[in-house]
Amino acid sequence: MLDFDRFEILTFDCYGTLINWEAGILPALHRILSAHSKHINDAALLKLYGDFELRAEQPPFKPYREVLGSVVRQFAAEMGFTPTTEEVRSLADSLPTWKPWPDTVAALRQLKTRFRLAILSNVDDDLFESTRPQLEVAFDEVITAQQARAYKPSLTLFELALSRIKAPAHRVLHVGQSVYHDVVPAQALGLATVWVNRPSARPGVGAVKAADARPDMTVTSLAELASAVGL
Repeated sequence: MLDFDRFEILTFDCYGTLINWEAGILPALHRILSAHSKHINDAALLKLYGDFELRAEQPPFKPYREVLGSVVRQFAAEMGFTPTTEEVRSLADSLPTWKPWPDTVAALRQLKTRFRLAILSNVDDDLFESTRPQLEVAFDEVITAQQARAYKPSLTLFELALSRIKAPAHRVLHVGQSVYHDVVPAQALGLATVWVNRPSARPGVGAVKAADARPDMTVTSLAELASAVGL
């Protein structure tokens, strides 16, 4: 069991953990595929999404908006159609409409009463700014892939975060939905980790690469984490 008294700051992945990104990704991509008479089930779509996003995030660094455009183009190449310019942009354009999980805001408010809170997200600054108002809490730090010029699971983003939050690794608890992007690299730098195993069309993995690691705690929601803290 984690001793929450040892932590002074909680760092959060955003999309997938705080935001229900599958509810944004799936309809946006299904609309494109349907327009070209292509169909695929949700679990298979998420597997391809994870593969395509990971490929697009390899160096040299490119903005997340371009990563999402690349994902659309890779779906088109995989499934044999030519996307329109609007379709290539549409996944990134949909991101500001992606909504928090129902428990996110209340849990963040509870956790904020005891800890500093920070965001560590594979996103562009302007895209996160479109999400920030929906989370309804003031984060002490926001560290993005754009700032680090690298995408998780690269340690670069975590190292930038540690330099900015001014807390030693043993005082930081990292909370994320992706074992691959969050648990593995955070543990490599000595951070304790909570895996938020959110409901998914691809249970236990979601829209990311599968990975094997042992988080310090596993929960199914942020509400469960706040309850474990005693809030």
